[in-house]
Amino acid sequence: MTEHSCNDAMADGRQMKSVAMAYVPWQKDSDIYEDLEKAYCIGTIFPVLNLPFCGKR
Repeated sequence: MTEHSCNDAMADGRQMKSVAMAYVPWQKDSDIYEDLEKAYCIGTIFPVLNLPFCGKR
């Protein structure tokens, strides 16, 4: 097994970077659906997160 140092990674152009950093804002307590079976079919129990998907294929 060969050990590599940070200098080795810098020498061939690669840098050790994190893949991603997430930002998640604080959420306030909100209402939930009373009909949980419907909520699970929608994909969320929170009405404020029930947003239409307008993506393209």
